[in-house]
Amino acid sequence: MINFRKQTLITTTLVCLLPIVLGIFMYSDLPDQIPVHWNAAGEIDNYMSKPWAVFGLPVFFAVINIISIVAITNDPKRQNQSKWMKRMIIWLVPALSVILIPISLLVSIGIRISVPFVVTLLVSILFIVIGNYLPKSRQNYTIGIKLPWTLHDADNWNKTHRVGGVCFIVGGIILFISNLFQLGKQTGFLNFIIIISTIVLMVLVPIIYSFVLYRKDQS
Repeated sequence: MINFRKQTLITTTLVCLLPIVLGIFMYSDLPDQIPVHWNAAGEIDNYMSKPWAVFGLPVFFAVINIISIVAITNDPKRQNQSKWMKRMIIWLVPALSVILIPISLLVSIGIRISVPFVVTLLVSILFIVIGNYLPKSRQNYTIGIKLPWTLHDADNWNKTHRVGGVCFIVGGIILFISNLFQLGKQTGFLNFIIIISTIVLMVLVPIIYSFVLYRKDQS
């Protein structure tokens, strides 16, 4: 198990650092400022210096990856974690690194990519997948809907995660459909409102449901 953890940690960290290779290859063609953030209308609203974008961002992702894997693999209740969700969380940060950083570099040299569309598409698919596997995760301290009431009672955890799974699937489908109808700046703000509203409901509904279950059991 220790060897497996070390191998996973090393492999995923190296994947996080892969964009550095692309950055070095493109370095002479890159502008001094690299776009790293887009607003609701799909317009670039924040930049990062070339050295930081090429070298700093992959290192940042690598550090986040190390922290997340150490937390997941040292959970006292890790045996209850959904195996698929565990794999997904382990590979999520490396996937973001090899997708998002190259997109920023390509956009900086003039290649047209609708970054908000791509990101929302990926997030919607991620939500649907999470919703499918969320009910299969049992009580643990790192993966799932970790509330005082779900961690206190296994039945509350299981019921809340079934409801949360439905919320994530429905929310993911809504985001996926709304993203397909995104037509550019004219609908960018509306799409942003839909995204925020959907995510807020996805978070609040399981929390409220869990609290209601807890209060009902206390009465």
